[in-house]
Amino acid sequence: MRQSSLQKLSGWFDVELGGIPFFASSYNIAPQSVQPVVRLNPISGSREFTLQRWGLVPFWAKDAKPDFSTFNARAEEAARKPAFREALKSRRCLVPADAFYEWQQVDAKTKQPFAIALNSGEPYAFAGLWERWQPSEGAPLETFTILTTAPNEIMQPIHNRMPVILEPHDYDRWLSPGDPARPPIDLLRPFPAEKMLAWPVSGRVGNVRNNDPQLLEQI
Repeated sequence: MRQSSLQKLSGWFDVELGGIPFFASSYNIAPQSVQPVVRLNPISGSREFTLQRWGLVPFWAKDAKPDFSTFNARAEEAARKPAFREALKSRRCLVPADAFYEWQQVDAKTKQPFAIALNSGEPYAFAGLWERWQPSEGAPLETFTILTTAPNEIMQPIHNRMPVILEPHDYDRWLSPGDPARPPIDLLRPFPAEKMLAWPVSGRVGNVRNNDPQLLEQI
């Protein structure tokens, strides 16, 4: 979920406002949708926002068919998985967010959705990887994935995984090309639970056609 204004995201991620492509707030983001990510421009080396499709397509893929197994990447496996290992070496990105949803299994038939955010109310960034896939004809397709890790104490009662949230002081290190043989995998760890909060929300978030601020209201 992303509700911060372009102006706020510009300042938070230190990207010139005039160079940010327009994107609207979204309260119910689903895989295969096009979303903003922050990466280093390959020519200037400065940070930039780009719009990419959520669900990584490796550069070597035969086609760009949607694959829901690549919208997340397990942090402990990314360096070994063919779909992610090259991107982990040199194509890392930040995925802006204000909150995310996860579903708690209540019983065999019932799941309760929760919203999870920082207790400061500030935006934050997931650790992401991006790829560029070139068809035989036409423009290249750029896609991304979000890395996940073990849950912290806030997430553990809700789900057995959580997205990797990076501290702002680690943004530069995550984005920096560095040594491809030694990517900063030490950053792929659970975020401190004391900086987060979670609350139950309506089951309306289960339908991606619902996209309004009321989805964040506690029930």
